[in-house]
Formats: sequence, structure tokens, C-alpha cells
Amino acid sequence: MEDKIIVIITSKNPVKINAVKNGFKKMFSKKEFKFEDIIVSSEVSDQPMTDEETRKGAENRIKNAMKEKPEANYWVGLEGGINEYKTGELKGEMETYAWIMIKSKENKIGKAKTGTLFLPKKVIELIKQGKELGDANDIIFKQENSKQKGGAIGTLTNNLLTRTSGYERAIITALIPFKKPELY
Repeated sequence: MEDKIIVIITSKNPVKINAVKNGFKKMFSKKEFKFEDIIVSSEVSDQPMTDEETRKGAENRIKNAMKEKPEANYWVGLEGGINEYKTGELKGEMETYAWIMIKSKENKIGKAKTGTLFLPKKVIELIKQGKELGDANDIIFKQENSKQKGGAIGTLTNNLLTRTSGYERAIITALIPFKKPELY
């Protein structure tokens, strides 16, 4: 029997952990995995506020996880962020999303972003006051630790979509280069 494939998940958030596990198992249903979740620095703000900073956070998590767990087969960097529009029709609006980056021991990289969600005005007001998105959501939606559950997307869609489902789709998308290596 083939050894289990070691996948390092750079988060302790159950939403992200479950999304990674589900994505890998769906893309590679005949493989056996050993998943390990660890905390590593993103080396960016606790609440990334640009696309570049969010992507960099996912990259940095992989880099730091590789130092800590060099024996792995894959390292998965996940970083949620916000983008505020500064001009045009969307000026003042904010969207939230996450960057997913996956690196293999062969140095192949897969990358994807979750779908975006435009935030309600009341949430934006709290973010502009310095609150992190998860805290702002908890205040506005009267929840506790929503970022480790369905998140704003779950609340706003009555759980038709959840943070887990959004992250899972992005994990699957980021795994395409590993599933179809001849194309990448």
C-alpha cells in the first residue's frame, strides 16, 4: 500500500481545514491523505486590505509551513482579505474573498480565489473603525465566532452558501494543476 500523502493546512480554523480535506478527497478520491493543521505567520496584517496583501499572506503561510514541515507532499496557504474600491461606481464598497495557494514538494503551485461577497454597509462601517471582518460580522449579525462557522456568506444566504463551500470550491480549482499536470 502506498504511503499516505501528507498535506499541511496553514490554519486551525475548522472551516478551512474541512474545505481542504473535502477538496483534496474529491479531486483525488483514490489517494490516502494525512492532513495536519498548523499555525504559521502570514507576515501580513491580521486583516489584509488589498488583493496583493491577501495573496502575499497565502504565499507566506506556505513558505513558513515548508520550513516547519519540510517532509510534506503539499502545503496549503489560505488567507482571507478585503478589497475596498476607491473609484468608479463601486467607490467605498468592500468585497471579501480568500486566496488559496497550494505548493507540492515538486515545487508546482496551484492558485485560486474564492468567490467574492460585497459587504453590507454596516459591516463596512465597523471595518473602517478598525474591526476585523469576523468581529464586525459577529457584531452586526449577533453571532459568536462566525468566521469558524458559516461566515457572513452563510448568514446572508441562509446557509445556501457557506465559508466552507466557498473555500472548498477554491481548493478544488487550485488543485487543477496537480490533477492535470500535462496542462500546467
